[in-house]
Amino acid sequence: MVPTWFLLASSGVAVLGAALWFRAATFRIRFLRRIDRTSTDPEVRLLASGALSRDLHATVLYVGVAGVLLAAAISKSSDSWYLFAFLLLPVGSTVVLSRYARRDARLAERRLHLEQRAHETLMQADLAPRMWAARLAPPVLPDTPGYEIGTAHQAGAGVMSGDLLDVFYLPSGRLCCVVGDVSGHDVEASITALQTKFLLRSYLRRYRDPGQALEELNRQLVDYERPEEFVSLCVMIFDDDAGTVRYASAGHPPAWLCEQRNVRPLRATGPVLMLDRESTYLSREEQVSSGDVLLMLTDGLTEARDGHEFFGEERIAGILRRHHDDAPQVLCKSLLDGAAEFAANALADDVTIMAIRRR
Repeated sequence: MVPTWFLLASSGVAVLGAALWFRAATFRIRFLRRIDRTSTDPEVRLLASGALSRDLHATVLYVGVAGVLLAAAISKSSDSWYLFAFLLLPVGSTVVLSRYARRDARLAERRLHLEQRAHETLMQADLAPRMWAARLAPPVLPDTPGYEIGTAHQAGAGVMSGDLLDVFYLPSGRLCCVVGDVSGHDVEASITALQTKFLLRSYLRRYRDPGQALEELNRQLVDYERPEEFVSLCVMIFDDDAGTVRYASAGHPPAWLCEQRNVRPLRATGPVLMLDRESTYLSREEQVSSGDVLLMLTDGLTEARDGHEFFGEERIAGILRRHHDDAPQVLCKSLLDGAAEFAANALADDVTIMAIRRR
């Protein structure tokens, strides 16, 4: 015969187990009520109610065990073991609940798959803008023997912008540098900027003259039929043998040529793109000697403002003159810092700067 003290101690342990499971069930009930108030997903409710049923079942099972053990201890009869037959009742409920185990497992597996997809989507959503921005304004440029290049790029909001910059070699071996700006600085502007960047690469490889490449690009962009958008671009192609730079500018803010601290602007050679299908673009050529610096930028720098006053071309020319001997990367940072210090508030427009020094 089992000692009475053992039966009583076992009953107490079963009561403790029942209390713990009941406490878990109360949390499930609160959660289920919250789901009823806030969620319209029936699968979430099924999973929550299934978990609640299992907690309540465990509570009842432990209560039953505690009751049987307590009754056996009190009866002090040799036949008290028959009382354990009452445990068949919660066992029967276990059989009933097991019918829903496969359903709950499938629901849980599906929810886990959805959560994994959601996590992957969030990771892609976080990574995509940075990768997109890196294509528009690469943080690492190709090697350019004979030239030292520095860049600075800052989006007006977030990481995606309507500015673009590009540095690559043409099939002729000449170095090509591009800075452009699409109206606006939202996601749509970024899409247009990326399309423009790679279309321009294609036309510059096809036509030796940058003005002609801009004319073909303009015809292509006009076909997009987006009257709310326009694009400004400045293209520079360097010829090492002739010691020249050939450039064309589509309504872009002036580039700057600094020769021994003598600074002068290189103005636009045609209107902005997407304005008129039949627009024409000229090309001009300048001599570039060793030590000369060429500066390209977008209007986010020029139009940084303090009240009604713009940062303007004179301040840009002054910084270029003072920092002519600095490394191009330092020069770009000095220009960006100068505009940020001048502006009353944070720079609201996209800013892109590229400085090229011939060695």
